[in-house]
Amino acid sequence: MAALRRMLHLPSLMMGTCRPFPDSLAGSCLADRCLWDRLHAQPRLGTVPTFDWFFGYEEVQGLLLPLLQEARAAIPLRVLDVGCGTSSLCTGLYTKSPHPVDVLGVDFSPVAVAYMNSLLEGGQGRTPLCPGHPASNLHFMHADAQNLGSVASSGSFQLLLDKGTWDAVARGGLPRAYQLLSECLRVLNPQGTLIQFSDEDPDVRLPCLEQGSHGWAVTVQELGPFRGITYFAYLIQGCH
Repeated sequence: MAALRRMLHLPSLMMGTCRPFPDSLAGSCLADRCLWDRLHAQPRLGTVPTFDWFFGYEEVQGLLLPLLQEARAAIPLRVLDVGCGTSSLCTGLYTKSPHPVDVLGVDFSPVAVAYMNSLLEGGQGRTPLCPGHPASNLHFMHADAQNLGSVASSGSFQLLLDKGTWDAVARGGLPRAYQLLSECLRVLNPQGTLIQFSDEDPDVRLPCLEQGSHGWAVTVQELGPFRGITYFAYLIQGCH
């Protein structure tokens, strides 16, 4: 959460953007949808249409692409990004993955979802996004990651991505974060992988994930540092 807190106080240097945040956001609850609606509604400066907390697709494609290569049971591979915001994770997978993927990004901010659908379709004079593989698909949906019943049935996805969503939800209380984790594991295929990207130290995050992921294997990989900050990828996988 240190990176998120720093971003709320300082102008963002992420992915070529420079957007100062209002000082009033520093004390806001990161689990508040209205906060994210305001942030996602801010105009994007420069040529980069997406906005990433922590880091973008380019920094983690070396982790994601081997997982896609290994998990070829379903073609295209179904991927869910919970709390996608206006990040480049979904769009990067769709436009750059050489493997066929069926990507769904969900967010509880209707502002973020509307923006990403417009980006996908080529709104505001942009060129529509093109898939990196002809069988790939990309969709965005307004939904709460703590209640994915309207999104998918159990075991529907082979890969789930959570970049900072646990961190934000946990600011509203750990029970909400555990509900998020429970829903992610419910819609995850038993042979699939859930990845939580965070700057939270493993000494804090791993006990929580182990407590909430009985029957699943939990491991961690260090990422970065990116722009001076070390991050972690927490992988939760079915025990084969």
